[in-house]
Amino acid sequence: MTQITLTRASKVAPRRLQAERLVGPEALREAQALRYRVFSAEFDARLKGAELGLDVDDYDIHCGHIGVRDLNSGELVATTRLLDHQAAAGLGRFYSEEEFSLHGLAHLEGPVLEIGRTCVDPAYRNGATIAVLWGELAEVLNQGSYRYLMGCASIPMQDGGIQAQAIMQRLRERYLCTEHLRAEPKCPLPALDLPGNVIAEMPPLLKAYMRLGAKICGEPCWDPDFQVADVFILLKRDELCPRYARHFKAAV
Repeated sequence: MTQITLTRASKVAPRRLQAERLVGPEALREAQALRYRVFSAEFDARLKGAELGLDVDDYDIHCGHIGVRDLNSGELVATTRLLDHQAAAGLGRFYSEEEFSLHGLAHLEGPVLEIGRTCVDPAYRNGATIAVLWGELAEVLNQGSYRYLMGCASIPMQDGGIQAQAIMQRLRERYLCTEHLRAEPKCPLPALDLPGNVIAEMPPLLKAYMRLGAKICGEPCWDPDFQVADVFILLKRDELCPRYARHFKAAV
């Protein structure tokens, strides 16, 4: 179990963050409530379960869920869910396949784990929180001997797609790889004529995936419910960035 203590300003108790597996209906509702608060506030997303203050979908009960808790307040401050290849086979699909045709997925060598619905409370968006979450994810990867981690990372589209197009220009140059898998969006982004010198800040989670060593596998998909452009990412464990490989002890 990953734990970290952060010291803040004087006379303020240090934050004590600890990762945990979210097991049982009550823990799942905590994760769904955190997801609702983040996704509804930031994306004005149309969420199933909104009338209860929850983000709920049909995949949740088939997934494993992990999170980060502030031990001082007891609050869950970060969460993500994990769908492995066996559960996906029972469902007939991974969640990502609702948005992408994944060419080559069946030919990936080794077990696959899909990550999704990742979110962090705005007050805890720093490297330490993500490090704690990644540490627990590493334990899951190692225990299951998964060779690939895949999923979607979102870029807001409230500006009509300018940020998404600007970020994609950078991603295509540095992080595009279709050697193992090619993700074809079922709902491509609308065409937008954007000068090549327009730059935009990469969302923290997408940036974190790229720092781990993940690649994008094609063009993004427009998700109208969340008002985001979803980029499909694939991380091969033996291609992890050395700086982060220590979190994934059996990966290299």
